[in-house]
Amino acid sequence: MQGILKIFRIIRDSSNWNRLILLLLLPLPGFSALSCNIESPIPALQNGDAIDPYYITGSEETRETIRSLFILLADEDSVGMGQFTVIREIANTYMKQKEYSKLINFLTNRVNLYPDDPYNTYYLFMTAYAYIQKDAYPVAALFFDRIIKNYPDMTILGESIHLACLNQLITLVDNSEQQVWYYEELISRFSDRIDLGATYFMLAQAYEKTGEWSGAIRAYTQYLPFVGTNVPGFSNADNYAKQLVDFNNSAKNWTFDTLGALVNAIKSALDAGSSSRLEQYRAKVNFFTRTWEQEAADDSGMSDFNLSDFMRQSRIRYSPDLDAGSNANEAYLRTYGWSQYISTWYLYFRKIYFPQDPEIHGRWEWAGIYYGEKF
Repeated sequence: MQGILKIFRIIRDSSNWNRLILLLLLPLPGFSALSCNIESPIPALQNGDAIDPYYITGSEETRETIRSLFILLADEDSVGMGQFTVIREIANTYMKQKEYSKLINFLTNRVNLYPDDPYNTYYLFMTAYAYIQKDAYPVAALFFDRIIKNYPDMTILGESIHLACLNQLITLVDNSEQQVWYYEELISRFSDRIDLGATYFMLAQAYEKTGEWSGAIRAYTQYLPFVGTNVPGFSNADNYAKQLVDFNNSAKNWTFDTLGALVNAIKSALDAGSSSRLEQYRAKVNFFTRTWEQEAADDSGMSDFNLSDFMRQSRIRYSPDLDAGSNANEAYLRTYGWSQYISTWYLYFRKIYFPQDPEIHGRWEWAGIYYGEKF
């Protein structure tokens, strides 16, 4: 009973990864190698093969425990729960002693000798965990990947080993194509056990890095119903996904080949006092209006923004040249004479980043307005 209560406390108090590791290392309730009436010291296995001294380590008590466990393992003449119970205790003993190299050698040799053992998933998972303890993260990732691609899943007290492997792989592996596969696996197999919104966003990010923009847009679209999700490292995830999806679904007929052509068109419309022409030139999605103070925090658009309301009985003027803060990807044009409360507006132009459509990628758009003098 005490063993079961201990398990429930671990389930309640630990994170998913740590919980699974602790569950794997818990001694099986009622099992004790020294309670099996095996005399010690025992120099050899019952089948006559000597115990490899490499595996006998630790204090005298620990050494006798390991000898006893190897004898028990030899007594189990068929692959199954009996052998698994003993191997689990051997692995647990090495883990407690931080004998990670011995643990790795023991478990990998076991898998090689018995490739059809149904518990190999567990043995390889513990091998990967041992490599993490040795800070050998690339090697650990290879084992996690090997498990999910070549071995059936195992559930230990409700915790999936495959799920734990995937969660480790998305942090250990930098290859974007592999990350796409891992995120897809998480979504298709464990959608009820993960933060689905955050996973869709990270899948889209991985697709972006591979250059598969159709996959990225699809994943961002799937993310949108989860607006408000906390995506670690992406405080602006909602607006980022929405802007890309909206732009993808738009006509994009307001864009210009060059910045010069766009600025000349804007100046011509201002000279003519034509709000209708200006409306044609401004972006129809993701267009923003904000003060300079709002720049870091507010990416909101203004779909109901009407330029004619600010041009009545006013002649709008502009600086002859672009603002000195302009660069190869962004530009600002100072204008003044607008009605209402703030007469100075900086029109903001940006180069479009949209590799999915080569005809649009690299063109320019009038993307927003900053109110007031620049500071």
